[in-house]
Amino acid sequence: MNNWFYSRLALSNIRKNSQTYVPYILAASLTIMMFYIIAALSTSNELIKQNGFTLSTILSLGTVIVGFFAVIFLFYTNSFIIKQRKKEIGLYNILGMEKKHIARMMLMENFYVALIAITLGIALGILFSKLVVLMLFKIVSFDVSTGFEISVKMIIVTIVLFCCIFALTLITNLYQIHLAQPIELLRGGQTGEREPRTKWLLMLIGAVSLGSGYYIALTRENPLSALKMFFFAVILVMIGTYCLFTAGSIGLLKMLRRNKRFYYQPRHFINISGMIYRMKKNAVGLANICILGTMVLVTISTTVSLYVGFEDVMRARYPRNMIITANYSGEKVKALIRSTTADVLKNKRLEPFNILEYRYPPLSASQNGSVFLADRSSSLDFQASMLYFIPLEDYNRMANQSLALADDEVLIYAEHVPYPYTTLTVFDQTFTIKDRLNQLFIDGTEELNITTSYYLIVKDLNVLKDFYERKQQAYGSLASPISYVFGFDIDTSDEEGVSLHWQLKNKLISVLGNTGAFRLESAAEARHDFYSLYGGLFFLGIFLGLLFLLAAVLIIYYKQITEGYDDQQRFQIMQQMGMSQDEVKQAIRTQVLMVFFIPLIMAAVHVAFAFKVIRQLLALFSLTNAALFAGCTAATLLVFALLYTVVYIRTARVYYRIVSIRN
Repeated sequence: MNNWFYSRLALSNIRKNSQTYVPYILAASLTIMMFYIIAALSTSNELIKQNGFTLSTILSLGTVIVGFFAVIFLFYTNSFIIKQRKKEIGLYNILGMEKKHIARMMLMENFYVALIAITLGIALGILFSKLVVLMLFKIVSFDVSTGFEISVKMIIVTIVLFCCIFALTLITNLYQIHLAQPIELLRGGQTGEREPRTKWLLMLIGAVSLGSGYYIALTRENPLSALKMFFFAVILVMIGTYCLFTAGSIGLLKMLRRNKRFYYQPRHFINISGMIYRMKKNAVGLANICILGTMVLVTISTTVSLYVGFEDVMRARYPRNMIITANYSGEKVKALIRSTTADVLKNKRLEPFNILEYRYPPLSASQNGSVFLADRSSSLDFQASMLYFIPLEDYNRMANQSLALADDEVLIYAEHVPYPYTTLTVFDQTFTIKDRLNQLFIDGTEELNITTSYYLIVKDLNVLKDFYERKQQAYGSLASPISYVFGFDIDTSDEEGVSLHWQLKNKLISVLGNTGAFRLESAAEARHDFYSLYGGLFFLGIFLGLLFLLAAVLIIYYKQITEGYDDQQRFQIMQQMGMSQDEVKQAIRTQVLMVFFIPLIMAAVHVAFAFKVIRQLLALFSLTNAALFAGCTAATLLVFALLYTVVYIRTARVYYRIVSIRN
């Protein structure tokens, strides 16, 4: 047999199995398109011209994620195809075609599928890349050029990557065919028809894993703890999901079967008995749909929240338009900063308002209850608590109050984690907590602090100086000086704000000289980088969300096809036993609905339990608006549920056509 014979046979097989191959080729093409687009964007010359380093880094991370996901996704969907083809391949073998000939036929099939998918994917990627660039640059407020850029390097990378993926899927398929006997191939779709056993140990592992993951998510009290345990909790929830779908679903169905009054009704009898047998084969698919659905919901809701809440983030990070932080070596530094700022603003004919001014020495200390131990090791400890001492004079001015404190009294503001004790001891000095503050007017830099932080309002500046001296003794050269913060709002455009930023910075450099180091931050100057970060995350979230949704849709589609062929004979037998067509159709509808929407319900439950820990992780990005995140999560869940229902309706029609119940 010549090569042309295998080519024609391969093309004929693809056409005959178009119901299986066409969705696979389209999904592979879209995955290739998305990989090329995000890879090309990450190395785009337009992005480099816009000084989009932050955005390029985010897109590079997205490229790696899409690449890994493509490998898993195409391997998994390929398993559905080879399962459907086993009977056909077994028939070829029975009719005399040797396995080496079958291998050549499958090689040609794989070649045509890869050729079509890669060619179509790259063509679509090139075609839509400019549109995606326009959308991305609109999101991050970058200027867009009129040129059209094609990344030859990323085309080559895309071709090499997906050629390797298709080659590996071919090797996997050939290995399965080589090991299988002809009779096994003919029975490929009917394997696993014995009633599955209830695996109580697996159910227990699933329940413990899921419960542990939920417990971790609900008990995290600060962003650092949430960050450390989040991925561990995710792994536990994934393990629990797979175990409970695999073993728990079978156990639950068998419990329902033991309820005689419930079980021996026509609709319940058909549904439960059918689901018990199908769960062994389809539990992993349902678990994958659940996990993918959860990924879609979390990815889109968090990134949309960050983008929609951008102005809230900016104001939380920059409570004042301009913030100057300098080393406080005395009143001279304070006077120079104030006078220099006043001169620059006067030349610009601008009036500052909402002035913020205070001093503080930061202290890193290991916490043991109400006692804080400060030494060199704690200054390098990522998990140490942070203490910020602010004189009462500065606090009264910021809060417009006239409070008084004794020498051993402090006011405390706890960030992230409440402080439950009535005293606080540091450097062998014990303070009594006079009152707890609900808010504190700070400069916003600590919004990015992921450690447990406490702000202590002390009697006067002498306490600050005393602590700084003790800190120098404990930390030596690692001791950071007392900081002076001066911030204010101005009524001006972002463009004028950037100009003012650089004028003021240059003036401060010339005036302060070696008197002390300083840092000048402004919302206008930072807006570009923040747009790059949050806009990039928003774009990546939507991009990955669509990719995960595509995977879920394809898995659902193949699941319906697989179950349709598995159930075809069973439903025909039911009709022969006397069940009416309407009864069988109702049984199918109920059974498909029950199985189909379990992953959606579980995904919603996962998101509900993860809400608290995700909200704490968003605080690391300065987003503390819980109502906004809740609204975005609810909206995302609603839209996803609607899309999920549409997919169900469309794919259920395929199932009904395969089962083909007629009078």
